Amino acid sequence: MKSTTIKGVVLRAAVATCLGLGAAGAHAADSLTLVSFGGDNKTAQEKAYYGPYEKETGIKITAAEYNGEQAKIKAMVDTSSVSWDAVEVESPELVRGCEEGLFEPIDWGGIGDKADFIEAATDKDCGVGMFVWSVALAYHGDKLKDNAPTSWADFWDVKKYPGKRGLRKGAKYTLEIALMADGVSPKDVYNVLATPEGVDRAFAKLDELKPHIQWWESGAQPAQYLVSGDVVMTSAYNGRISQAAREGTNLKVVWDQSVYDLDYWAIPKGSKNIAETMKFIAFASKPETQKVYAENIAYGVVNKKAIPLIDKKYLADMPTAPENEKNAIALDVDFWIDNGVSLEQRYNAWVAK
Repeated sequence: MKSTTIKGVVLRAAVATCLGLGAAGAHAADSLTLVSFGGDNKTAQEKAYYGPYEKETGIKITAAEYNGEQAKIKAMVDTSSVSWDAVEVESPELVRGCEEGLFEPIDWGGIGDKADFIEAATDKDCGVGMFVWSVALAYHGDKLKDNAPTSWADFWDVKKYPGKRGLRKGAKYTLEIALMADGVSPKDVYNVLATPEGVDRAFAKLDELKPHIQWWESGAQPAQYLVSGDVVMTSAYNGRISQAAREGTNLKVVWDQSVYDLDYWAIPKGSKNIAETMKFIAFASKPETQKVYAENIAYGVVNKKAIPLIDKKYLADMPTAPENEKNAIALDVDFWIDNGVSLEQRYNAWVAK
């Protein structure tokens, strides 16, 4: 699930493709531009996928970053100036982009056996699941050693836990969190949020906390805020917190009431290197490469055959661990496709007040 700056890079790839006739071109790409959300996630991808693929094939990988702006992809597709070969997208944006014709359909015959993957990784027409992530409550174990928070209700309790709170500057995840803080059980969150009264309830709950909020926009910021002491606790992508903990800081994740989803590989419509990009995605979906990825950042793998390969000491930090899934909530992709634009507009207006 998440930091950073757009770095569009024009490929110097010798590719010939006869899409209209359905015939493959004669030349293979000599480089690919792959776009992620940056940070520790990008570093893990470089170790598990980019470097090994370059070594195995001789194809140069240019690793770019963005903040998930679908408008960037749409602009490239609409102007027939696509310079990205594969891009990491969250599930609502993937489905919406597929419906709008922004992404190429996936030929699973070249990726692998769907039976080897978790269902959510294979059920989208225009994307291949990359990993499972969670947005969860995080805190510094040294600073809340004897009084650790256990729920989003604690997150809202500024008397018991004085200090700033970090929240993502966006409606998605944050509205779900606000309702759980207000006593809505995870299983009922989207039933409540689907009503105008439920949306008003979420914003009313956010009103209570607004003077104490420090916003974050990139996935790296929550861990930085905790380490610096800028916030007493924060919502955060679990992988970033676990990565900081692996590097020696005593940051903790509260899995109860976390929100989980997948990120996906998608190929922008009109990419000149579709065949080679499919080969790269197949490589990144292998059990052996997924093992390396998961051991470099605590996100859940999508290829089930990778799980037995992963060192057990890493499994407990992943959203897919049975204990971590118990009282978690799956992001409702359909809800955010239907309501995302209006809720993000309302949220941005609320933040600006």
